[in-house]
Amino acid sequence: MFLRLAAQYQDLVKDLVLTLEALAEGLKQQGVAASCYSCGTDGSHGASFVADMTDGHAVRFLVTGLGISWVEMRNGVELVKLEGAEAIQELDRLSCHLRSLQRNEAVEA
Repeated sequence: MFLRLAAQYQDLVKDLVLTLEALAEGLKQQGVAASCYSCGTDGSHGASFVADMTDGHAVRFLVTGLGISWVEMRNGVELVKLEGAEAIQELDRLSCHLRSLQRNEAVEA
């Protein structure tokens, strides 16, 4: 059972890395400074995602084999730190916001 859970967690890490890479690209297309650096050739060791959300506000999402975290900062000061499922929910919120911006641009064009 534990080996199966470990394999499922590694699959989750890989999926999150792919999502972070796509989110960074989407944010860049919106003019937001964003980056995603993955560890390992296939992303199985994790990734670090950072986005500058203007006015000194930035977010960092870190996923590794050891855990998942979301940090929001303003002017270099940590405001919010979430881990696990809560961190993934914040990543989803950011992704939904990006999709909303893209839809609004499509309607205006």
